[in-house]
Amino acid sequence: MYRQGLYPIIRKCASAKGIFDITVLCPEAAELAEPGQFAQLLAPSHFLRRPISICQIDKAAGTLRLVFEVRGEGTAELAELNVGDNLDMIAPLGKGFTKVPGKAVCVGGGIGVPPMLGIASLYGEDAAAISGFRNAAAAILQEDFKALGCRTVLCTDDGSAGVHGFVTTALEEHLQSEKPDIIYACGPMVMLKAVAGIAEKYGVRCQVSLEQRMACGVGACLGCAAKIERDGKEIFAHVCKDGPVFDAKEVCFNG
Repeated sequence: MYRQGLYPIIRKCASAKGIFDITVLCPEAAELAEPGQFAQLLAPSHFLRRPISICQIDKAAGTLRLVFEVRGEGTAELAELNVGDNLDMIAPLGKGFTKVPGKAVCVGGGIGVPPMLGIASLYGEDAAAISGFRNAAAAILQEDFKALGCRTVLCTDDGSAGVHGFVTTALEEHLQSEKPDIIYACGPMVMLKAVAGIAEKYGVRCQVSLEQRMACGVGACLGCAAKIERDGKEIFAHVCKDGPVFDAKEVCFNG
């Protein structure tokens, strides 16, 4: 179930170069939303919508927080919208994360970090947030994770902030000292494959959110197919409708 409409932007800021953080007042959509779902945003002069992960949900305030990176003409045009402008949005869409009792580790890479904030908010002090970026200038949302009470680990490829290295190294170090009940992850496919492998090695349940090009966002155009394995058979699921969140054991990372 989702809602479509024109919703006012009530907050906007630049989180980093080329990355924008907006909050939209949309009580009907916020009431339905769950961490891990996404929104389809329409840039004013474009026909196809852009899928943007939901970063945070505030049901009491009736808002959705969306953090996105400018990657083309459509997202560049969305970045030009300001507080007071109406955003043409369909939300919430897709299958989100499943919360399990206990402790969680939330692993995000690059623009895959924003949806990790949403699921981390359900755990607070029982979550560890491991985030990876190219460099210090690209790092976002670290103070937000800390505000939730999460144990926060920042990794950068060049060592300009936090730990010099990949999130996978930090994840394995964490698992060696403390075994969580679940790992959540979102980021590039190569990162997700490595995280899934580590989760399997340590016997920890893992859910991954796949990044995929989308057009309709509701499973009609069949353009965002991903190969998964269920009941011993390889099938094609649609990231927008069957995902974007999948059990890591289902995803065929090599195919």
